[in-house]
Amino acid sequence: MDLIIKPTEACNFKCTFCSSTKIDPNNAGQLDHDYIFRFLDRYPDTNTIIVNGGDPLMMSPEYYWKIIEYLDTHDMPATISFTSNLWPFYVKPEKWIDLFNHPRMGISTSFQYGAGRLKGDFSIFTEEDFWKVSDKMLELCGYRPEFIAVIDDMNEHTIIKTVELAKKMNVVCKVNYAMASGEQGYTYRLSKIYKAYIDIYNAGLMDWEYNTQQMVRRLQSDTTTCPQNRHCDEGIRAFNPGGDYYSCGSLGDDKDYPIDFEYEMSGGFSTPLQDAPELISMKQACLTCPMFRICNGCRKTVRDHKREGQVEEHCFEMKQLAPTILKLNNQDPDSVTPYVREYD
Repeated sequence: MDLIIKPTEACNFKCTFCSSTKIDPNNAGQLDHDYIFRFLDRYPDTNTIIVNGGDPLMMSPEYYWKIIEYLDTHDMPATISFTSNLWPFYVKPEKWIDLFNHPRMGISTSFQYGAGRLKGDFSIFTEEDFWKVSDKMLELCGYRPEFIAVIDDMNEHTIIKTVELAKKMNVVCKVNYAMASGEQGYTYRLSKIYKAYIDIYNAGLMDWEYNTQQMVRRLQSDTTTCPQNRHCDEGIRAFNPGGDYYSCGSLGDDKDYPIDFEYEMSGGFSTPLQDAPELISMKQACLTCPMFRICNGCRKTVRDHKREGQVEEHCFEMKQLAPTILKLNNQDPDSVTPYVREYD
């Protein structure tokens, strides 16, 4: 089991695409440690505690030291993975350096080009700023962090440039499509991001972009990583600041498909996404299509494309891309199992 925690909605940045701006009714709540510790007692073999937000660095280091102390005291194996813009670390590294260098800790960050990524004073977080942060991490922690880039209609022209930056830094980036939550009012159409992954592959940049690597492997075997794991509600849970509890951090941003925390802490187990018939596929025809795993890998994406009326346009575009994607996978379309029962 993995656990996503969003300790706070607070953030030092003001990004226009942020998906997590409506997760806390009072905008200032903090996730009580008791929820985390009860979860760990229920699932003591938890692999990773993934911390995002808001921004994790809006909490004090002591908040995380308390989690580490609990893990150490109870001899639990979990590591802690931050995804942060890291600007507070750059400004005041002495506050964070001991925590960041703890053996349980792993740090990743985020960057994309465009006017949507804004610091607290509404100035653009530039490539120069990003290099400063990365250099500071290299200096004080011994590595450059990998990064996520969120792509929407405003910055889609920078995708190749983004992966080229990852290559210069010798790190792997993860080019994600924007989902419709929070400040982000629409989903970046899935077919468009797959066209971008093909472009990344053809540019010889696959080694530096995670989702392109997943695309090449996806039709050959089940994937186990977000946002293409149809069984995610069997292996991941998510807390919002108020303690509301989900099997998907993205659907948690929308407060959709919650799980009864007390029921699960009492020994129950829920798979709300697999149990929702409306999330099986974008449309009935998907169930016999060789591209089923590609187009319906994420149930949040299925829900958003249906809600926004993007299904037919997506489907038309994916049919044009399908021969190329199948060729990248060395697949014969007739050999691909499109839909496996038991809610594949």
